[in-house]
Amino acid sequence: MANWKFSLITLFALCGLISLASAYKVGVGRADITGPPVEINFMGYANIKQVGRGLHTRTFARAFVVEDEKGNRVAFISADCGMMGYGLKREVVKRLQARYGNIYNTENVAISGTHTHGAPGGFLMHLLYDISILGFVPQTFEVMAQGLYLSIKRATDNLVDGRIYFSKTVLLNVNINRSPTSYLRNPEEERAQYEHDVDKTLAQLRFVDKENNLLGAFNWYAVHATSMNNTNKLVTSDNMGYAALLLEKEYNPNKMPGKGKFVGAFCSSNLGDVSPNIMGPKCSISGNQCDILTSHCPSGEGDCFASGPGRNMFESTQIIGQRLAEGALGLLNEHSQETKAREVTGDVRFIHQFVDMPNYNGSTYNPLTRKLDKIRGCQPAMGYSFAAGTTDGPGAFSFEQGTTTDNPMWNFVRDFIVPPTQEDIKCHEPKPILLATGRATFPYEWQPKIVSNQLLKIGDVIIAAVPCEFTTMAGRRLRNQIRAAASAAGGIDTEVIIAGLTNIYSSYTVTPEEYQAQRYEAASTIFGPHTHTIYMDIFEHLTKALMRNETVDAGPSPPYMNDVMLSLNTGVLFDGHPIGTDFGYVKTQPNKQYGINDTVRVTYISGNPRNNLFTEKTYFTVERKITEDRWKVAYTDASWETKMIWHRTNTILGFSELEIYWNISPQTLPGEYRIRHSGEYKYILGGKYPYEGLTHSFTVTED
Repeated sequence: MANWKFSLITLFALCGLISLASAYKVGVGRADITGPPVEINFMGYANIKQVGRGLHTRTFARAFVVEDEKGNRVAFISADCGMMGYGLKREVVKRLQARYGNIYNTENVAISGTHTHGAPGGFLMHLLYDISILGFVPQTFEVMAQGLYLSIKRATDNLVDGRIYFSKTVLLNVNINRSPTSYLRNPEEERAQYEHDVDKTLAQLRFVDKENNLLGAFNWYAVHATSMNNTNKLVTSDNMGYAALLLEKEYNPNKMPGKGKFVGAFCSSNLGDVSPNIMGPKCSISGNQCDILTSHCPSGEGDCFASGPGRNMFESTQIIGQRLAEGALGLLNEHSQETKAREVTGDVRFIHQFVDMPNYNGSTYNPLTRKLDKIRGCQPAMGYSFAAGTTDGPGAFSFEQGTTTDNPMWNFVRDFIVPPTQEDIKCHEPKPILLATGRATFPYEWQPKIVSNQLLKIGDVIIAAVPCEFTTMAGRRLRNQIRAAASAAGGIDTEVIIAGLTNIYSSYTVTPEEYQAQRYEAASTIFGPHTHTIYMDIFEHLTKALMRNETVDAGPSPPYMNDVMLSLNTGVLFDGHPIGTDFGYVKTQPNKQYGINDTVRVTYISGNPRNNLFTEKTYFTVERKITEDRWKVAYTDASWETKMIWHRTNTILGFSELEIYWNISPQTLPGEYRIRHSGEYKYILGGKYPYEGLTHSFTVTED
């Protein structure tokens, strides 16, 4: 009888009805990718005045690795950065292959940016994206390359037998559509299928070991990481990064930010037209509503700015981040049957293809004519409305969103830089071309022409790694297309996740209908009106090949441009200090006593923070006294409660000061505290040397 029972169980297991052992090996990892916090422009708003002056939160790369029983493996990284550049991914893969051989390659590694607009730029290696950063920044590139590599290495080192669960929930009061009139251009019958004009669903992959211990959770949600506006000059991971810090704090108790075994990530999705500034746009001076079509304000009423739910951008970041974290926590705690996670089963596959977009020719079915229309890509170009910016960060001059006519003066400026051909102008209609980036080659490529298209399949979950920012409806159509293609070719129902800003950055993708409106997102759809249709064609083809286990042509590789990078950024020449002081000298000591919600402010004579980024470490610690001779670190520079602001006080003599702020939250334990700053200075005759400064102790009371 016992043998019969064993044989029946074995038979069921072979049929896949029950599982005797874990189907996957899973691992998660995290690494610091914080770039130079001062004197380098931030990437995102393209604002030449947004130069780093310090640090609010560190930025991290968070990775998961999944391997099935046959040894098929994929790796995914969500990085606290604006987006990903292919030169950076190529370097990460190179370092992985130096250690692991061909286990990792371009096809099975995906790197996605969270889209924070508050981190140092200079790593994308295309002139248009690096020009506001004054070119390539080797220090940013290196710390990111090493951190991205380390996140996958740590995930690989942490591989264990485990299981994966998928769940999703609806989150309200987190996002709004910043181009609602463009969205309304989509067919009414299509819009009627959706309750909202932005996606409100948070999708989560949960990773556990064979004892069901939680290892990590990766969450995808469509919202721009722009709660911090273009006046911010402190390095920040913004709302998505803050949500990750909150989630990790929940499952890594008593650990500093960025430390602990549990890895929680919030990843970008189809966020192209989606803003976290849910109070909507208003004229910054008058407070009146902006024009809904152009996002323009009358003369004297200010810029059209959208605001978040808080009293300032820091509070808005907190509120949006908390709502994201609460949604993820709800899924992990399974509060209701509707959000109950289901186990992911099935094999691991991946497929990747480079596509030369301007030379892409294809066809698509036109439901109006009931015929096949020919489609083609255009040479990259940016439209007039690109210069208008968005309601998250308005642009310059008098440009307005929704511009479909050109201007002789700006055409003259455009043609002086590089003129578009008549073919370009015709190809991009109705977009008036402001920058013919595809025709510009000096000093190197301005925008990519070859893009990365990738699918990662983990059981019945497919992650579509797209090289740009898809708008809401563009993403919905792509998800539906991939789901239908997977069903047709593989006979299975799938959950499709769009991972935005992945592997290489090529600005935006809107639907053909939205393209006609020529708001910011459409003007930044660089390959013309058929861009989205081309992606639909590519990903349908890739999905069918993936499900049939077919190979596809690798396509042409993006050009190698590492050896032609230019930069106008200068390094640190030297550091000095006033007579009678030294590096680390505490110029402003703390008060003797503080209460809850007070802010501690101290000032040090410092070196330039670019001398040492203190990667995986910290520029300062807030320490609490435990015993007479023992202090314990309570906060670091990665903590939300702290800020570090650097000031150059004398350029000629190289003097500078560092301010450290600590906001005492209600969760702070009463007791005796002190603040320690660590840094390096650069000697005028060469060499870098460490220094340290320590404040007097002070008391925090409960009152």
